[in-house]
Amino acid sequence: MTKLVDVANAADVSISVVSRILNADPSLRVAAKTRERVLAAAKELRYQPNHAARALRLSKNSAIALLTPDYANAIFSEIARGVEEEADIRNLSVLINRANAVESADGWLRRIVEEGRADGIILQAPDGVTKEGLEKLTSGTLPIVLINSRDDSKLSHIIFDDAGAVELALEHLFSLGHEKIGFLGGEVSSPTGARRFAGFVSGMKRKELEVNLEWVTRIGYTGADGRKAVSQILDHPNHPTALIVANANAALGALAQIHTLGLRVPEDISLVSIHDIWFADATWPPITAVKMPNYELGKLAIGMLLKQMETGVIEKHILTDPPNVLVVRSSTAKPPIG
Repeated sequence: MTKLVDVANAADVSISVVSRILNADPSLRVAAKTRERVLAAAKELRYQPNHAARALRLSKNSAIALLTPDYANAIFSEIARGVEEEADIRNLSVLINRANAVESADGWLRRIVEEGRADGIILQAPDGVTKEGLEKLTSGTLPIVLINSRDDSKLSHIIFDDAGAVELALEHLFSLGHEKIGFLGGEVSSPTGARRFAGFVSGMKRKELEVNLEWVTRIGYTGADGRKAVSQILDHPNHPTALIVANANAALGALAQIHTLGLRVPEDISLVSIHDIWFADATWPPITAVKMPNYELGKLAIGMLLKQMETGVIEKHILTDPPNVLVVRSSTAKPPIG
């Protein structure tokens, strides 16, 4: 039987590091390549972490359920890939479904619970779900980990450093000389939207710059929302020299609408997206973006769920390791003169 020390030797790290990685300890600061090397060694040697083994022995199905608002969305698909690959390492199957409303999500989750098809649930709640709606969704008996959702519930959850991502985008724009900066956010009821807007406000205040509410929208995360937001902001004669868009899909719509209105990126207005996904490098110009650890969040959610299945411990984490990373492309430049 493979022991922890065997994995440590194969990955050339300490036993402590192996243990913390395999137990998905979010407080561990370790390079992504080291984490991948340990997980690959564990899989190759067929090592089963103790808490996972116990959780799976107590389970009926060796399966977990994953529910996201839209798995066709590139952001959600990256999270799902992390969940699936970590589940495979731990010999778990994943049941995936889509629900963009409380009613459809609630129906599917209740069937999963009643039919005994899964032993735990990883849930990204529909955007804008209320606290009451979330309680309705999670009123079953299975262990649940919320991902990228509300952070004010009594459930285990792991979220991105949303405020930090926007502040990173702001620092980039400040370094180029921008002070007139607008923000295209998610819906007012969106938890991620609220956290990202808070990051925008705090970052501007630290620089002692005014938040011009005529340059702020809280419409949504779709491409159509991005188009609508740009039209609304640029309708004012005095418009910003840079925009931060709180979602990659909305950024694509924003870029298209800027072109439609006859303006140039970045000559007339710079653009930064929160989230870096495949098409950000395929647009013209390619979009400067803050890359967030979507894949890693999915992997860590599995570890948190298994730990909860074993111990009942409720954990709450902001994912800062690996950190958000600024990817500079051609959509940002110094502000226009005059």
